[in-house]
Parts: sequence; structure tokens; C-alpha cells
Amino acid sequence: MDCKEILALLPAYVDQELGVSESIEVDNHVLGCLSCQNELASQNALRGALKKHATYFKAPNHLENHIRAALPLDNAHSGRSGKPALKWLGPFNWFSFGTAITSVVALTLSVSFYLAIPSPNDLLAEDVVSNHVRSLMVNHIADVTSSDHHTVKPWFNGKLDFSPTVSDLTAQGFPLVGGRLDYLDHRSVAALVYRHRQHLINVYIWPVANKQNIAVKTLSSQGYQLLHWAEGGMVYWVVSDLNPRELLFLALILQAQGSQGSS
Repeated sequence: MDCKEILALLPAYVDQELGVSESIEVDNHVLGCLSCQNELASQNALRGALKKHATYFKAPNHLENHIRAALPLDNAHSGRSGKPALKWLGPFNWFSFGTAITSVVALTLSVSFYLAIPSPNDLLAEDVVSNHVRSLMVNHIADVTSSDHHTVKPWFNGKLDFSPTVSDLTAQGFPLVGGRLDYLDHRSVAALVYRHRQHLINVYIWPVANKQNIAVKTLSSQGYQLLHWAEGGMVYWVVSDLNPRELLFLALILQAQGSQGSS
């Protein structure tokens, strides 16, 4: 595909509406095209901004007055005696009541929409899972296949603007399968692939401007387990169908390897 065809597909790509084959073609093109990378980043940023800053309607101050004006008055407030307390003193104000109900419905819908908006972290988790599933479905788990970290790590040279830590964790039960380029968070990232028994694990790594360390956080999405943390100016996302306990064990190993500066 050329840039014109890719640009026509980007809106559907951002909304994850493309089929597997088209998504792969977009992935491959974007990885080697700076112009399309910038356009994809712009569309992702717009999508995130719309989700984050969607209109939120605060209840107007006069809403309570509208509701009270529409409700029937009882005898206790009429200043009269000898009449049933629940007798209405005048015709029901249907217009005011209708206005109040309309305001309440609009407010409820707005609040529901606001609460349903996923956070940027949720959106990133969806992208991580989508990339993981795509790599399994199309048998494109690795661009370089090797259990030797001295082979996998140099393969990334010149393809990324950073050098990921690559370790063979066979002794710990997580042999290295290989690595590949992927695209997350509006940029090219390193994807390291490990295996534990029959389970394949994708470990995504890329640099972040904020150097603050973030402890491991766990979540699940679409039936997959995810872990993510930040350390040493790098962010890590781990995804697999492996059980949470064993996946956390891998995360702790990776943290230890990263702090030792293994390569």
C-alpha cells in the first residue's frame, strides 16, 4: 500500500476496525514511513483528547427550583386548616415538570457517557492486547528468532532510538524466543518474546520522558493478563494468557535484570 491508501485506512485502524491482514499492512507501512507515523500519532492524540475531554454537563443551579415548582403543594404550606393535608391547591404545572425531567435525563445521559469513557491507560492496554493477539494470529511473533540475547539485542540497533535490555531467562523458566518491532503509544517499540511452557509472552519496551519509577500494576483485558511498570526511563508492558502469579514472577525477574543493566 502507498501513503494515500494507508491514510484512508488510518481512522479505522485507530478505532481497531480493520481486519487482521489490513492491520498488518498498516503496521508494516507505518514502521517505515515517518509521514504516516506522524499522521497516526495525530489521530491517536485526537482520539485520546476526545475521550479525555468529552463534554461534561454540570447540573444547573435552577434545576432544583424547576423540580420544586413542578411538584404539588400540600395543605401544610397553604396557611389553611380543616382540609386534607394531601389536597392539591392548583393545577399541576406539567410544563415545569417536563422541563425538569428533560434536564434530569440530559444530566443522567451526560454523566453516564462521562463515566463510560476509558482512560488513556485503558486505551493503551487495549492496544497492547490487540498487538499481542495479532502477533499470534499471523504467525509473526518475531522478526529475529533466537534464544541468544547477544543475537537479539544487536538486531534492534539502527531500528530504534533506544537500546532495550534483552536477557535470556531460560534458567528461570522463561526462555527467550526472539524479538520484533512493534508500534504502541504513538511510537516504534521493542517487543521481546518469551515462552513459559506453552504460553507465549510479549514484553513491550520503550522510553518515556518522565524518568519517575512506577511500581508494577496488574490488570486484565479481553481475557489476557497484563502488567506494566516504569523504571530507568523505560516503560514495560507484559501481556499473555499466563496466570497472573507466574506473569508477576516474570515481571520481578525483568525488573531485577533491568536494574543490573544486563544486556
